[in-house]
Amino acid sequence: MRIIRAKDYADMSRKAANIIRAQVTMKPDSVLGLATGGSPEGIYKELVAAYNNGDVDFSEITSINLDEYKGMPRENEQSYWYFMHDHFFNHVNVRPQKINVPDGTNLNSEEECARYDQLIEAKGGIDLQLLGIGFDGHIGFNEPADTFTLGTHCVDLEESTIEANKRYFEKKEDVPRQAYTMGIKAIMQAKKVVMVVSGSGKADIVRQAFFGPVTPQVPASILQMHPDFTLIGDEEAFSKI
Repeated sequence: MRIIRAKDYADMSRKAANIIRAQVTMKPDSVLGLATGGSPEGIYKELVAAYNNGDVDFSEITSINLDEYKGMPRENEQSYWYFMHDHFFNHVNVRPQKINVPDGTNLNSEEECARYDQLIEAKGGIDLQLLGIGFDGHIGFNEPADTFTLGTHCVDLEESTIEANKRYFEKKEDVPRQAYTMGIKAIMQAKKVVMVVSGSGKADIVRQAFFGPVTPQVPASILQMHPDFTLIGDEEAFSKI
């Protein structure tokens, strides 16, 4: 595990974006595993700026997103499909046919999860996986559990996750209760994993996940065993390590 200390959120975003830029420069047809939420917003802003400056070309990459709410249409502003296009895809030269997000409108969980796992395998796996971390240690929507779930699966969201995500919705009742998420296997088989974390609210889980035991009760702890894992955090997030 490699730990990179950043001064603040902006510095964290720049450092993470630089790693992604280097990945795409070295391997233009990289398969990028991408994440949504507040943590990576600054990264996408940095990558869009780099693209506009002519410093990076995304035309050959393939993107595979971590997750999507079950039952959520793509055109809904709270869908992760919408998020990725709003923050990143619409502003760079990613080819539309190379964009992959779980299909939330497919209510057949078994079918959709099998399709997504087959897609990841067909692409040869993920070259670089970007992650955030939840307050309970979840990665993607891999929530605390008795065992690690290996494949893409449909998950019932924990109350803490619903609480954290309600800020994106008009009211808490509008937050979906289920989501499709990439499993631990695809994440751990990614050649490189980069996680970003910021704010004092994440300090406890950072200490627990990366300086405590590996346990499915703290899903992110499995990353301690990844051969090329980089954790980038600001001073507040790293205040207890």
